[in-house]
Amino acid sequence: MTPAPTLTAVAQRAGVSVSTASRAFSSPDRIGPQTLARVIAVAEDMGYRASTPISKGPEVAAGTVAVVVPDIGNLVFAAFVRAAQAQGWHRRQMVLLADTGGSPDQEREVITELLDRVGALVVCSPRLPASEIAELAGGTPVVLVNRASTECHCVLADSETGLRQAVDYLAALNHRHFAYVQGSPQSWSNERRVAAIQQLCDERDIRLSLLGWQQESLAGGHAAAASVVATGATAVIAHNDAVAIGVMNGVRDMGVSVPDELSVIGIDDSPLARCATPALTSISVPIARAGVLSMDLLFRPASRTRRIEEHLATQLVVRDSSGAAPTRATSAASAG
Repeated sequence: MTPAPTLTAVAQRAGVSVSTASRAFSSPDRIGPQTLARVIAVAEDMGYRASTPISKGPEVAAGTVAVVVPDIGNLVFAAFVRAAQAQGWHRRQMVLLADTGGSPDQEREVITELLDRVGALVVCSPRLPASEIAELAGGTPVVLVNRASTECHCVLADSETGLRQAVDYLAALNHRHFAYVQGSPQSWSNERRVAAIQQLCDERDIRLSLLGWQQESLAGGHAAAASVVATGATAVIAHNDAVAIGVMNGVRDMGVSVPDELSVIGIDDSPLARCATPALTSISVPIARAGVLSMDLLFRPASRTRRIEEHLATQLVVRDSSGAAPTRATSAASAG
């Protein structure tokens, strides 16, 4: 079955931005007649059908917020949505949820479609560049979570603090070779975490094996397990808890003991971390707090006149998946 044409495809073929293509259907009076005619002609030729626009009254603009996440099945994003929705209810704001499946193209489509239905946007861990989201949103208030921007309000987790604690903790236990399993290449958090751990390891003369990106899931971590073992590292830090637990399961299948032969640390401190066997050492990220702050930022009086950026601290939580470096690795490091 041929997939339905998307607004992105229409915009590309018409030679216009996605925001311009969106306006052709939602606010045709805001673009020139020739551009409008071209977009409509392309859409008809491709068989694209826009959803029925819904006009925004003052009550909608004041009370309806779209919360956009890359994966509602991820417990971390579920916790974010739950907190944002609870805060919205407290403020008597209606919250609409959209899941983009981690796709930049779908995220672009979702944002353009939602602009006719809501008065504000909260985009958590976006896959699109911040500048593009700001352009798509136009005058609609936006808060980005875990994506820095010079144009939009932001709520950012300072993962560098937790990573510093993790690196120092492992170094104190005589680990001298780490592996790091990356997340999505479109993830701003992944980019920040990679840069931070590279700098931290360089400063401490610790060898770092940076592995290629994986799906941010148990399956992604399991797929990375063999590569982790092949590096010879005695400790691994993963992009999130699901990947870390997937690594633990994978290395266990290979006969590698955690933490006796390999220490494993995740990021997020999700409920998965406490349920894992062994319980997962993880860097706690206050995602529920981010959900509350993102809703508050939209309606702070100061947010109408200046951009606001909130930072949230992270903290290492030590559990059973990490421990001292194996004796063989410690001896080899001393001999070297």
